[in-house]
Amino acid sequence: MIPFVSPKTGQPLKLQDGHLQSDSGEKYTIVKSIPRFVPADNYASAFGLQWKTFSKTQHDKYDQSSLSKDRLERCLGFSLRELKGKTLLEVGSGSGRFTELLVDAGALVHSVDLSVAVEANKENIGDKENFVIAQASVYELPFPKASFDFVLCIGVIQHTPSPEKTIKALWEMVAPGGKIIIDHYRWRLSYYFNTKPLWRHYMKRLPPEKSMTKIKKHVSFFFPLHWKYRNNKIASWLLHRISPLIEYIKVFPERDYEWHYELSLLDTYDSLTDYYKHLRTEKSIYNTLKKLRASHIEVWHGGNGVEARAIKP
Repeated sequence: MIPFVSPKTGQPLKLQDGHLQSDSGEKYTIVKSIPRFVPADNYASAFGLQWKTFSKTQHDKYDQSSLSKDRLERCLGFSLRELKGKTLLEVGSGSGRFTELLVDAGALVHSVDLSVAVEANKENIGDKENFVIAQASVYELPFPKASFDFVLCIGVIQHTPSPEKTIKALWEMVAPGGKIIIDHYRWRLSYYFNTKPLWRHYMKRLPPEKSMTKIKKHVSFFFPLHWKYRNNKIASWLLHRISPLIEYIKVFPERDYEWHYELSLLDTYDSLTDYYKHLRTEKSIYNTLKKLRASHIEVWHGGNGVEARAIKP
């Protein structure tokens, strides 16, 4: 496994008196067996509450599905089995829906998240020889640069202050010959032709616990209407213009009411409380990777919007 270094100076860190410490005196706390390189409170606090509340949602083994595995293998471009023994950095791990698949595949997984979601992730994965986790920022990662065979960042970049700066920070972690795998929300004009941006403008300014309470009330009101009129095209269209909910009733028609309700609650909270939300086209993601002199760049429309991968020469 790759050892931690100071995210500010790059100096090696050693375990000393319950802290990670450098020879020059830099010190980082360890809380609940997880190294912390950022303050507990930051712009990702809402995500921390989200993933601690929905710590099992979207995990294949609890969901009895292969949705996370399918998405992960599509982004990677190959079977998870090919990751065995490879060093992999996962940035923005949430509660670990992808982490557990990467660990089970035998990759040497180094996982970070900006929020306290790392605690839900650690609880889900447990202690594994091929797994380490830390609370850290993508802009100050606690690892030596150019150390990883694979750098994976799914469902995250659009929520950071600068997607281009984030992609550059991820790229710096990729070893020569290694691969970066990312995705991003896709720019679309239709995003602005509903009430969701207005709901988000209000919700993201509330403390996470308060916004969670309010969104639960909205979901309890709107979701039964979405479900009731799921086969009525006109009513469904009107609902999507005024309702703040994210739902997948037509995407997964075989799933029951309870499954859809919980996923709607999770993704509605996610969609309305993210402090940053950026949209990018396939071309802009391609150009960002091109400026970094990536090779074998592949960019396509899929998943959350835009998915991409590239190799560092």
